Amino acid sequence: MGTNLNTTKEKLKKVSTATIATCLFKRGLKNQFIQDVKPLKPNKPNMVGEAYTLRYIPAREDLNPIEVFRDPKHLQRVAVEECPKGAVLVIDSRKDARAASAGSILATRLMVRGAAGLVTDGGFRDSAEIAALELPSYHNRPSAPTNLTLHQAISINEPIGCGDVAVFPGDILVGDDDGVMVIPAQIAHEVAEECIQMTLYEEFVIQQVKNGHAVIGLYPLVDEKIKKEFELWKKNNADSL
Repeated sequence: MGTNLNTTKEKLKKVSTATIATCLFKRGLKNQFIQDVKPLKPNKPNMVGEAYTLRYIPAREDLNPIEVFRDPKHLQRVAVEECPKGAVLVIDSRKDARAASAGSILATRLMVRGAAGLVTDGGFRDSAEIAALELPSYHNRPSAPTNLTLHQAISINEPIGCGDVAVFPGDILVGDDDGVMVIPAQIAHEVAEECIQMTLYEEFVIQQVKNGHAVIGLYPLVDEKIKKEFELWKKNNADSL
């Protein structure tokens, strides 16, 4: 199982969120793109990892003084220390970026512990520092106030909503410059395999279009002559992915 998951993740590092979105759409899944979330720094390699979740509820002032961070069981800190290597910490901030979901110290700790990424539908403080880390990170916008201002960490590794998408622990998240897609865990392997094949064909299409070919018959592929041309092209280019 572990080997299959690693193979699946390696394949997903080579495909775009746009291709994944189309693949999921074919399966009737139309709401897997986390809304209003973008990378802190573009042009990084794909973020790929299993979801490990943290959920916030609105903070209540009597329960969230600054002293609560002294508690070794504070769930935001616990989530950072327990997020598995290779996983993505996904934070449900109720799409509220008025206060930070996390900052650079926690993001750095996640990176050192081997996390694959960090995602919130809220905002991060110290955003320039987080952007400079190797850890891929996604949020709505920068936010300076501490999370305690508006957010109370209430649960870890339970189903959450993030950017209007249901995220279950173990789902596979893929992030690129367009944003973040959520792939249900049970279909991740078949989606990865199909997306690799789709990406290979898209490479062929781009070459053809750059050479002046019309898209009709080519994209989608319905022309038998082009199908034969692609099969020949694929034999010579299958190793490109």
